[in-house]
Amino acid sequence: MVELKVDSQIVLKEIELSDAEDIFKLIDSDRENLRIWLSFVDSTKEIEDTKDFIRSILFLPGDIRDFVAVIIYNEQKIGLIGFKLTDFVNKKTEIGYWISKEFENKGIVTKSVVKMIDYAFNNLELNRIQIKCGIGNEKSSKIPKKLNFKFEGIERSAELLNGKFIDAEVYSILKDEWTFKNSKK
Repeated sequence: MVELKVDSQIVLKEIELSDAEDIFKLIDSDRENLRIWLSFVDSTKEIEDTKDFIRSILFLPGDIRDFVAVIIYNEQKIGLIGFKLTDFVNKKTEIGYWISKEFENKGIVTKSVVKMIDYAFNNLELNRIQIKCGIGNEKSSKIPKKLNFKFEGIERSAELLNGKFIDAEVYSILKDEWTFKNSKK
């Protein structure tokens, strides 16, 4: 099991089936906030839905499995961060993330994204990382901007959210561009 220490308060722990209850409770207690930008919230109605999500990750062999981690802040589970649709042949992935509203605006996700980028480039030997943010999701889009990702454009009808297709801003960074100064191991 992979565990990445971000700093003295934040740890990214590879998700396990035993995390299902805590993750479901986080989603359920922050449903109204999370559903604004996350399509899975409305279909996550019971703990079994969260277990199915975790099983879908763990089902794949380790050499092709996306790394998905629980964000732990001061020993409390507060959200998820992970790679999505990793293409190991072409050495690229996408990072997705969410945390409970009460922990927003503390730099937790930005620091966690930095650690994930370092892990992707240095441990998984990937070359490209992208982040997609629904247009208007300013809290999410601040992160790739702050980390010097390049804005590539708009992916039209990128996601079906609450019954409507929304467009997404697409940001990317390449391994040889990754020079963020706060990137500490």
